[in-house]
Amino acid sequence: MSRRAVLLLAHGTPETAEQVPEYLRKVTGGRPLPQAAIEEIQRRYALIGHSPLTEITLAQARMVEAELASLGEPSPVYVGMRNWRPFIADAIGQMRADGVDQAAVICMAPQNSRTSIGLYRRAVEAEAAGLRLDFTSGWADQPLLIEAFAERLRPALAKLRAETNAPVPVLFTAHSVPTRTVAAAGVNQPPDSYAEEARRTAELVAARVKEITSWRFAFQSQGMSGGEWLGPNVEETIEQMASEGVKALVLQPIGFLCDHVEILYDVDIHFRAYAAQRGLRLKRPDSLNNSAKLAKAVATLAFQGLKRLHR
Repeated sequence: MSRRAVLLLAHGTPETAEQVPEYLRKVTGGRPLPQAAIEEIQRRYALIGHSPLTEITLAQARMVEAELASLGEPSPVYVGMRNWRPFIADAIGQMRADGVDQAAVICMAPQNSRTSIGLYRRAVEAEAAGLRLDFTSGWADQPLLIEAFAERLRPALAKLRAETNAPVPVLFTAHSVPTRTVAAAGVNQPPDSYAEEARRTAELVAARVKEITSWRFAFQSQGMSGGEWLGPNVEETIEQMASEGVKALVLQPIGFLCDHVEILYDVDIHFRAYAAQRGLRLKRPDSLNNSAKLAKAVATLAFQGLKRLHR
């Protein structure tokens, strides 16, 4: 008899600043980075203490497991990281040891891209010989995901509006990627859908939160590798808003499902200071982290994937 499970995928993150060089070697596939870039990333990790991505993702897995049980589809939920422990290969190895031969696979990054979900999928398929998989390619418009973001946004927006006694715009963000990685790779391959899907998530959240009077979208956390990255970026968007007389804004990252360095440093430290230097007050809603609606969204996707494996 087949035994089914769920595998959640995430990028992975080191626990300490000392682990950053090893982690970056995995991210770049061994390609060396300038020492200054390594030291800058170590500085960011030191400022936030540590990145909680792994522990939060493991906790999310337990919540999804509970949701699946409530849906009448009790299944174990595993977690595999592409660039850090627990690695995808280790998670799949444990699944095999536990007798799993079918798995619904979901990437904890809802907007589909060749540079994110495409790489995760290849990493899974490279390890999964003999396993039957159902891979969810993207879920940028999943209704419960949209409501989870809206649920976090409403109180942050209401609080800042009350404190400023004025309308407050919202700036939605998603992680930038190099433009070369999302351009059409050939005659028969269309451009990557990532930017469109990220903006689609923002549009749906904005439509869900009726209190929003105006909103914008920007890409954040451009890398240090040089070349052109998707924009507009957050810094130039803040500059534009300041030039228009905006005094306060709520920034909500809708491309991230939990706290990690791109939230705790990039938003909470860098963007907040950048905005303050230009006379803007910046507030961020709580990340989804332990959101019950997020758990229900992922469990719904997993349930659908497991049902497809029944066929």
